[in-house]
Amino acid sequence: MLGRQVEAVLLLWLSCCVLAVWRYSMKSTIYSIFSTRSSIILEYEGDTFKSWDIPEGCKVQNKSSPKTLLYCKTPGNHKISPININDMQEDERLLTVDSSNICFLWYYTVVDVFFNLSQIITIWVYDPENASPEELQWTAKEPSVNSMVLTKQMNTLGQYPVIYTLEKGLKYDPGPLTPDGTWIIHLPMTSDDIIKQIRGNKVSFQDCFIASLQFLLTFPMNVISDPPEYEPLSLPAGSPLLASWHTCIPTFVLLATEHETFQTNNSFQTWTKVRAPPGVLTEAQRHSLRDVILLDQRILFLVEGTIYLKTKDSFKIIDENNGIAGTGILGFSKRRWCQIRYLYKLASKKSLLFAWSKDVVYAGYTNLRFLVFTTISKLKDVLKLSPGDTLEIMTVEYLWHPQEVAFMLSHCTDCSTIKDVRIVLFNSMHSKYVLQDFDIQVAKETQLDCRFLLSAMPDMILWDGHSTYYSHNNFTEVGIIETDSGNTNLSLIAEGSKVHNVVADTTGNILVKMENNDLFYIKDGIAEIVPLSRWVNTTAETALVLDKSFQVNILHYNQNLDEKYQLHLQSYPLVLELQSKNKGLEDMCPYLTFQHDVHSQFYHLDKGDSLTVWTQIVYPENRGLDILVDYYGSNILTWTQNTEYEIASGFCTKSMITRFFQTTNYESVKNYYDLEKKNTGLTLIKIRPSEYTRTCPTVIPVFEISVGCDPTKYIQVQGFNNTRCHRRDFSYVIDKELLRDSPHENLKVRYEVAKYGCPRTVDMEEMFHPVVELYDENGFIKIVDANFILWEVHGRNDYMYNSTMQQNGCINEAQTWDIMIEENPGVPMEDIWGPQNYRPCFSYAIGTPGDLSQPYEIINYSNKNALKWSSSYAAMYVYRLKVLDPNYSFCNLTTYFAIESLGQIPRSSIYLVAALVFVLMLTFISVLVLSYFWYSKIYRRFIIEPLHKPPGKQKKN
Repeated sequence: MLGRQVEAVLLLWLSCCVLAVWRYSMKSTIYSIFSTRSSIILEYEGDTFKSWDIPEGCKVQNKSSPKTLLYCKTPGNHKISPININDMQEDERLLTVDSSNICFLWYYTVVDVFFNLSQIITIWVYDPENASPEELQWTAKEPSVNSMVLTKQMNTLGQYPVIYTLEKGLKYDPGPLTPDGTWIIHLPMTSDDIIKQIRGNKVSFQDCFIASLQFLLTFPMNVISDPPEYEPLSLPAGSPLLASWHTCIPTFVLLATEHETFQTNNSFQTWTKVRAPPGVLTEAQRHSLRDVILLDQRILFLVEGTIYLKTKDSFKIIDENNGIAGTGILGFSKRRWCQIRYLYKLASKKSLLFAWSKDVVYAGYTNLRFLVFTTISKLKDVLKLSPGDTLEIMTVEYLWHPQEVAFMLSHCTDCSTIKDVRIVLFNSMHSKYVLQDFDIQVAKETQLDCRFLLSAMPDMILWDGHSTYYSHNNFTEVGIIETDSGNTNLSLIAEGSKVHNVVADTTGNILVKMENNDLFYIKDGIAEIVPLSRWVNTTAETALVLDKSFQVNILHYNQNLDEKYQLHLQSYPLVLELQSKNKGLEDMCPYLTFQHDVHSQFYHLDKGDSLTVWTQIVYPENRGLDILVDYYGSNILTWTQNTEYEIASGFCTKSMITRFFQTTNYESVKNYYDLEKKNTGLTLIKIRPSEYTRTCPTVIPVFEISVGCDPTKYIQVQGFNNTRCHRRDFSYVIDKELLRDSPHENLKVRYEVAKYGCPRTVDMEEMFHPVVELYDENGFIKIVDANFILWEVHGRNDYMYNSTMQQNGCINEAQTWDIMIEENPGVPMEDIWGPQNYRPCFSYAIGTPGDLSQPYEIINYSNKNALKWSSSYAAMYVYRLKVLDPNYSFCNLTTYFAIESLGQIPRSSIYLVAALVFVLMLTFISVLVLSYFWYSKIYRRFIIEPLHKPPGKQKKN
């Protein structure tokens, strides 16, 4: 029944189209398993179809049917085309069919558990050629019979899935296979590690393996659902579709049309309508949307120069109360690239979007408060223009560098026919505007838009209604993109249609979509545009969106259909289409393979850390290719390269290991904090072959290295855990004689368990050597082997160290708390002594001679220095510990721990105990003996003697 409904919908889609076009598909939307085993669906739209022209290596189910199945059992490149009623061959495609043994796929469902913020992932194996319609459409809740049998068979052979997270590298294992033929994996909900991958063992069944599945999984994103009485929001009549998706979650999409605005959180498997409350906007305003921005749980609409905020419970204007003009806003833009690991820790400080009017640029932040960022007059000063020149803001765009933003400006003097386009970059780290070496001239009425690409050095693509422009390698290469025949006007190729939108993915692919649905392809770094075979009819309303696997899809909208069929997502096999166009080209890829081990987009380096990257390229001998490293941003890293060569069978294999690190020594410097600031920042890295063409399919690694303090790092003393303490707060008193500052009164202290954790009880004779452990958000990292100091937070000074400076190898007098307090009067204890002023005592050149018999107050993991206390009384000590080594971390690593009940009763001598027992026993026996004689005397006196006494004589009366 479901299949007939889908077929009816497709027929309705065909009825709206008048021009002929053909395409192909497979049962699964995952084209990575496209092979000789796949059933290929051929589909022709139009009234002129006669038959299919099929090569010998393939067989077609019905050659004269416009929709039929094709089977190509012979691997290779197969020319396929339809023949129309005039016996003319139409658009020919070269279909590449591989003989891959990867033919099964993973299927998963997700159940959100909110009480513990976890997600239950149910996984099974399915064969697209034998799957149920629900599995093929990703609506199944349980495995089909075929999938259940296949999963159980794979499990018997040793197969089981594991979920890996790509950013943090975490691994989650399943439980045993359930009777239903599924595996269950429990994952925590996350917002900064959202790209997952299901991998399995290398187990085959009937010579078929399972393809790894990369997918998106994050916190549930709720859509807005408005009551029926709310009024529609739409684009002006005649406008093409406008799609806006969440920067990091492409399945969370907002689509604006001429009739309605729709929202989805699952790539339009389901959707809702987003509307405005009655009376808030006039009818003309409701049909005058100019742009939309989709944030986490908020939507921004630009309506006739005014920004409106839509949430689940409100619809309100954003105006002067929010720091931005209530009218005259020409446009707004948000971040295009997901850099969640870097921005997550700085969310409150970094802007979310920019909006601009004719004269002012505003920056918007997380609470949707806006600040004036810059003005036209200030930008004129940057460009050193005269006050009479005309300068206008065309657009504002974020770069891939998260701390930079670009202002695209138009400048003219007489403004009669042409204007110059200029680019100004602003770096928020240095608060500096820089005019770039970018200058193109366009007609006065031309409106340009642009996007920065995923590249280390700024690469961007610009477009107007008819042409596309490029800027590569940090604005050193600028020009207009043309076809192989030299044509720069895309409208001439697309039957007069204008550019609708440009979409760039994370692998360097750029698609230019025209309003008539023609598609053009550009590869990042290549100044050539390629027209692709027509995939959709010119009369259909479509938009380009990304799915949960970050693949480009075509979204169709047809207002004439039933409401539940108005939106339809169609997969697009971009790789296969490119292979069809690239076959036979002279500019073949100069290398065979380019491999690397970069698996994350973000890496963090602290002091002493390094990052090692392996890359390898295989190319024909004597081609002379190299592996290059491009970098952009803070010049704070040093790297070394170790290259190995191997030549065999006419091919050269070049392997390179690149190690990124820092060499700065922070020990004994006078400007410690300034030096730290100078050596922290963000560097963007791209490792690429020295030559490549658009026929090269390999993804080139682009990643960012953040140098500085990782806010997720922390330390704790081994054996102390604040989260497992079940004691309550309590108070105690410290005698004034035991305090460092010698106050006039005793000090009453409140012990906060939540802050200090559970205290450890030790014996007064026991010395304590703290072992410090380093952690981050993923758990334990290592034992801290650097020097550290500690102090009692309430000012006690009745503890000692068990070793002297001389015993620890000091040549000069070492730093102590008394010396540091004397040198820094009035400074809080936590700031008196630290990495910024640490001076080692192991060099003649540093420090001064002194008494080396003093206690050594610096501890580390390897030395024998330990704490000891007075053995004459009990006490409570609350310590704060700080890492002292200036070359250990950019973070101020500190922690608390507490020691209590040091005055336990000492164990008595065995001789004393024996003597005491002897005395007690002797006393006890003596008492028994004495009591025996005492009671014997009483017994004789009152019992024995009266019985043996003769009776006395009685007197006569």
